[in-house]
Amino acid sequence: MGVDNRGTPTLKGAAWRKSIYRKIGELNIRDMAMGAKKILELPYMDKNRVAVWGWSGGAASTLHLLSRYPELFQTGIAIAAVTNQLNYDNIYQERYMGLPQENREDFIKGSPITYVKNLKGNLLYIHGTGDDNVHYSNAEQLINELVKYNKHFDLMIYPNRSHNISEGAGTQTHLSETYTRFLKAHCPPGAK
Repeated sequence: MGVDNRGTPTLKGAAWRKSIYRKIGELNIRDMAMGAKKILELPYMDKNRVAVWGWSGGAASTLHLLSRYPELFQTGIAIAAVTNQLNYDNIYQERYMGLPQENREDFIKGSPITYVKNLKGNLLYIHGTGDDNVHYSNAEQLINELVKYNKHFDLMIYPNRSHNISEGAGTQTHLSETYTRFLKAHCPPGAK
């Protein structure tokens, strides 16, 4: 099952696609949570083993969902997250959010770092220090906020790896085994 939140490039028209303008981190996150809530109404869904994961913007969504909808999501894996929209690539960010000089509050409201004080559940955060897309400073800001609010989490840093964390012998195997182990530990497979 999948959920197409507002703003996704589906065949639902321009209004659907453009509704997210200046609302990244707001509309899309609520849509994802409400979609998950609806799916969890199905009788065969285990509401105690709900995990979410994402990379880059998807990792930002993971952090939002764990912090803003902890009643739905217990476990999350976030890789190379845009934790603070004010830090991200202006070619992308300004296209979808406008200029921070004009609507700074939207950038702040749409950033997962704003809500990390409410984080509950299990979090694995992963980032490469050589990321030239989502700069590593996003990880450092997130870690500082998690520590500030005494939020415990797992962390895996890959030295000198770019946004796709693929450089270096054994990296991809190590990465996939790291998040698989975490997921199995916090959302063990099998029927209940």
